[in-house]
Amino acid sequence: MTIEIGKQAPDFKLKANNGETVTLTEFRGKNVVLYFYPKDMTPGCTTEACDFRDQFQQFNDLNAVILGVSPDPVDRHQKFIEKYGLPFLLLADTDHQVAEAYDVWKLKKNFGKEYMGIERSTFIINQDGTLAKEWRKVQVKGHVEEALSYIRDNL
Repeated sequence: MTIEIGKQAPDFKLKANNGETVTLTEFRGKNVVLYFYPKDMTPGCTTEACDFRDQFQQFNDLNAVILGVSPDPVDRHQKFIEKYGLPFLLLADTDHQVAEAYDVWKLKKNFGKEYMGIERSTFIINQDGTLAKEWRKVQVKGHVEEALSYIRDNL
């Protein structure tokens, strides 16, 4: 399945930090901010998660739910949430199937080493499950405000 703006977003079924299994379809009727990030407790991912945390109420006021996705296991997500007081669910995509469905599982290079990992990306899915907006290769600074503005102005 290819992901395309204006088309249905790929559904998924993932374990959340709270122990429940979450699907995209259960959020119909809400706008969904689905953000993919490489790894819990790393500097860029912590900054991004805390930015979403700090704007959580504004997203909530716009009928938007925030879901973070990384390959980390549920127990690591729970530690991340507890350490930083994150008020939204983090989903464990340990086999990176959802990352592949959203085309964010990419070959990366760091200090001359190549490896597969998450390309930081955010998807806005509207109330009927259609992909409304995507950002790929996200730069953390200012990104959360950009996503919030998009929802406020367009959904």
